Amino acid sequence: MLEFLSQQRPKILIIGDFMVDNYTWCDCSRISPEAPVLVAKTLKQDQRLGGAANVYANLKSLGADVFALGVIGDDRNSEFLKENLKGEFLIQKGRKTPFKNRIMAHNQQVLRLDEEDVNDIVLEEELIALFCKYIKDFQAVVLSDYAKGVLTSKVCKAFIQKANELNIPILIDPKGSDFSKYSGATLLTPNKKEALEALKFENLDGENLEKGIKKLKDDFNLKYSMITLSEAGIAVYDQKLHIAPAKALEVYDVTGAGDSVIAVLAFCLANKVDIFKACEIANEAAAVVVSKVGSVSVSFDEIKSFKRSDLEKKIVSKNELMKILSDKNKKVVFTNGCFDIVHFGHIKYLQKAKKLGDVLIVGLNSDESVRRLKGSERPINSEFQRACMLAAFYFVDFVVIFNEDTPLKLIADLKPDILVKGADYQGKEVVGADLVSRVELIEFEEGFSTSKIIEKIRK
Repeated sequence: MLEFLSQQRPKILIIGDFMVDNYTWCDCSRISPEAPVLVAKTLKQDQRLGGAANVYANLKSLGADVFALGVIGDDRNSEFLKENLKGEFLIQKGRKTPFKNRIMAHNQQVLRLDEEDVNDIVLEEELIALFCKYIKDFQAVVLSDYAKGVLTSKVCKAFIQKANELNIPILIDPKGSDFSKYSGATLLTPNKKEALEALKFENLDGENLEKGIKKLKDDFNLKYSMITLSEAGIAVYDQKLHIAPAKALEVYDVTGAGDSVIAVLAFCLANKVDIFKACEIANEAAAVVVSKVGSVSVSFDEIKSFKRSDLEKKIVSKNELMKILSDKNKKVVFTNGCFDIVHFGHIKYLQKAKKLGDVLIVGLNSDESVRRLKGSERPINSEFQRACMLAAFYFVDFVVIFNEDTPLKLIADLKPDILVKGADYQGKEVVGADLVSRVELIEFEEGFSTSKIIEKIRK
């Protein structure tokens, strides 16, 4: 799929709050004698495209033919945008083009200074006219709303109506607690905090996530409903809830991750890629972005490089695994658990399990499942990190993540030959025992457990 996408050049229209992101890199190594504050010595300045302009940069990096429409001020920052973006901009006299100056010290952001005007634009009719003039030439539209006054209710409703008339996907990164102005869009990409504000829910844990994401779809007449869940991935609702797990292993800076997500989604939908596959690729793009510092763009080559990890090939979905197993005449061993902090006891247990057959499958509780079973403070490590650690062992052949409290449905679908549990299940009911040829109970190594490790660290 990535190979196919890297060869495409879809035409995508981006409208929203175009900004300038400035990074002031400093050396902070002493305290001022005048007051108890750090003295920052400026080393260099770095200007980048921000806000909607960062979405533009991501789309261009992916290979799209991008065109920008917007309203900016008559100031020095607008000149930077016009020099670096292909598009058409309306100039509103006296308006400030948004400018964010991030003060960086030792690769950490210590302060941000903003210059902006957040009042609604006065050029709504002119912007709508420009949109109607250009839209027919594009395969997808992105509205990047940073609540700086460009994407007013009147503007959004006019854009959505026109895009729907022409059957062109319109994707929106929303802001604020009232999503009514986005009604009828193809999809929105709120993060968890934004979704909570719009839904007026206390949380989006457990069943609330499915209720909330369905409510967004129904209330705002969306083709797809979506909530980005940070380290947990992306939740998407079509006829039912699906969660595409996050891929990031190291996080240095989350700035711009949402811009990369909506850029990839727009690129994929412009090429008629299935929404769930699009979410998977968007997660991979976000993983690349958060491993860098500052607002950055991502390319398909970087996504390919990130994706091509040998151990990740062992982390598969249930459907993928069912297909793999159908082609092999092997004795399949299955075990499951949270494996939150992998320790010596786990290693010996899994080694013994592998010796019982040809293929060892580890069913791994998702983050949501672990929280239900062990409380809000767990897991310590995300499901993707835990899956990677298990996949790194040569004796583990496949890792499959499940969201239920028990692996019963997973066992029923995979049909393993042998089910392995710890010896502490002696005399107890083993979930799925009636679905396999035999159950094997393996003795644990004495003195090892995740709970004991956590308690030791706390002490």
